[in-house]
Amino acid sequence: MEAQVFELKTLFLKQGNTHNVVASTGLGSIALKYYNEGGENALHTHPGEDHAFLIFEGEMTLYDKDDKAIVLKRGQGIMIPSGWYYWFKNSGDGPLIFLKFSAFKKEIKGEKGDGYGKLLAPGFMEDKREKAVPIEGSFWTL
Repeated sequence: MEAQVFELKTLFLKQGNTHNVVASTGLGSIALKYYNEGGENALHTHPGEDHAFLIFEGEMTLYDKDDKAIVLKRGQGIMIPSGWYYWFKNSGDGPLIFLKFSAFKKEIKGEKGDGYGKLLAPGFMEDKREKAVPIEGSFWTL
């Protein structure tokens, strides 16, 4: 495998959310995520995956399994260990744009828990997302 160069650039959205993987290996990935509104509104966990969020624009409020809130703003981040249950929302006035760094303990793709320890099929969170409607020709970039 070769080194991967990537750019942090995404279309602005009228509505919806995007998850753009900008680089990946068998044991890790980097994704640029954009939430015009909403968030991942189901309590879930990522078994076998540690991941971190780094906020570039907007405000994210994460909630743990006890609904304790953690607010993150531009320039802040969080490291989430495997097995930690959470959900989050865009709690700011504009779009929420952040980078997700994932490190897999083994090659696990798309498995998530539902708050009760049951693994769910790939695509679980995607079913909760509103369809992205881009603003053509209008880009966010770092």
